[in-house]
Amino acid sequence: MKLKHGLHLAYCTNIHRGGNWVETFDSLKKYVLAVRRRVCPDDAYAIGLRLSAEAARELSEPQTLAGFRRWLDRENCYVFTINGFPYGQFHGTRVKEQVYAPDWTTPERVEYTNRLFDLLGQIVPEGVEGSVSTVPVSYKQFIKDDRQVREARRNLWKCVEHIEKVTRQSGRQLHLGLEPEPLCYLETSEEMVAFMEQMRSDRPGDLRLDEHLGINYDCCHLAVEFESAREAIGRLKKHRIKLSKIHISNALRVHPTPDVRQALHSFTDDIYFHQTIARGADGRITRHKDLDVALALHNHLPPPLDEEWRIHFHIPLHAQPNEIFETTADHVQGVLDLLRDDPGMCSHLEMETYTWEVMPGEMKKRNVVDQLVGEYDWTLAELRRRGLS
Repeated sequence: MKLKHGLHLAYCTNIHRGGNWVETFDSLKKYVLAVRRRVCPDDAYAIGLRLSAEAARELSEPQTLAGFRRWLDRENCYVFTINGFPYGQFHGTRVKEQVYAPDWTTPERVEYTNRLFDLLGQIVPEGVEGSVSTVPVSYKQFIKDDRQVREARRNLWKCVEHIEKVTRQSGRQLHLGLEPEPLCYLETSEEMVAFMEQMRSDRPGDLRLDEHLGINYDCCHLAVEFESAREAIGRLKKHRIKLSKIHISNALRVHPTPDVRQALHSFTDDIYFHQTIARGADGRITRHKDLDVALALHNHLPPPLDEEWRIHFHIPLHAQPNEIFETTADHVQGVLDLLRDDPGMCSHLEMETYTWEVMPGEMKKRNVVDQLVGEYDWTLAELRRRGLS
């Protein structure tokens, strides 16, 4: 939906299944319109579209795309952003490290992302910027040598060139956001800055980079890294890195007592990675590949004094802390405070709680539409408090 100061807010439809275009479109008609009727029945309604590589190929067929554009017009909906992170299936099967493949070392990632921009250039409304979010180059364990990093940079430059061409042809301002994530090649704001400096050094003075490539700032991911919103965004601004999109997302925060560790087993699953980062009272950071790994390691050990765990498990924005877990909602609120102070720093806001199917039962007492409406209620209230909606 359109907010004050040229801001746009949507929820990311990666919460719904959508392996191909038929399945994706069915989800839009079934769920998006149901949510829209309850949160924005009268005004233009924004969609944060998720397209797999297969769905993007199918939507690229002229008749299919024309039909989708007619549907958007008829329902008074619009698309301003596409989630181009997961290439293939994202629900109902093991995703884990495969969500990062193919990565930016491959031509497949370039082709897929370019296709998303071709589509975006044809569906984003006039006067609205368009963004695509993507993997943070790769998963750290996939990168074995500097040759792969150089190839990833070359591929990203190819994509920047393509985005610039589509921008000129469509008259829409388009940009790509790399999305740092725990244990990936880019996982912190400092690593994002260093990588962008490498990209700039590849082609000194080429201003297309700063215009068309930036960061998709996922609040959950940066909070899991124990980053301060003010310091992280200040660092990105200082180094002239575009905030392509902000993912309004929430992570688990716990103190791993025996009771808490036992309760955390309900958050483990065979579908997604739940990278777990621990910080001790002395500030020392320990990274665990997945929540089950962290739990197994600490299964027979007393918890270190005053240790805190932050877990990459996207939980509802409106989830209330209890005796077992807290949340990183304060990081989201910190980002929104900065947006209040500088509404021009980023115009794309997207709520991204994709873990509905694997949430523990106590978090699924409402259906998915109710859950999404609850996220809108929480987010819009926070935005109103800051004069942004």
